[in-house]
Amino acid sequence: MARYGIVAPKAFGVSMADMNALAKRLGRDHDLAAALWKSGWYEARMLATLVDDPARVTAAQMDRWTDDFDNWAICDTACFKLFDRTPHAWGKVAEWAPRPEEFVRRTAFALLWSLALHDKTAADERFLGALPLVEDASVDGRNFVKKAVSMALRASARRSPAVRAACVALARRLAATDDAAARWIGRDALREFEKRG
Repeated sequence: MARYGIVAPKAFGVSMADMNALAKRLGRDHDLAAALWKSGWYEARMLATLVDDPARVTAAQMDRWTDDFDNWAICDTACFKLFDRTPHAWGKVAEWAPRPEEFVRRTAFALLWSLALHDKTAADERFLGALPLVEDASVDGRNFVKKAVSMALRASARRSPAVRAACVALARRLAATDDAAARWIGRDALREFEKRG
């Protein structure tokens, strides 16, 4: 875990491969997920994100869990395996993006990143409407935040030519600013856009 920068005060050291295999055997179980989360153990919480039923996840539960996030791995797994499948996902992006807590803000942009890849029915307007959130958060120099902001911008650009054009324009603006974090995000995104053509 330390090799990947995952800091968790209560951890057993179980591999992600083993947790995925166990989750597959267990299937979806909302009540089990709640009990696992309550334990506070890193692996139990990771398993909770893998077995919870998105249809039963409430907005209040998402807030509680997000307030508990203490590392990027649990944040990103919750977004990519659970939160982006709930009906509350888009509302939470907008709600969490301005919050000051490091992992709450990261969650907003990890969720936007995940929605860009997984929500095949979302209209361009969703992503275009989220770009001001990306721009506002671009000056947050905390490593876990700026990386998620960059990934959200890069993933959003894959949606359509219109969204890509808006993302490229934003990345160029950010790359030209005096703010170090915004400049890093802009340049990071532009490198990705140039590679993809």
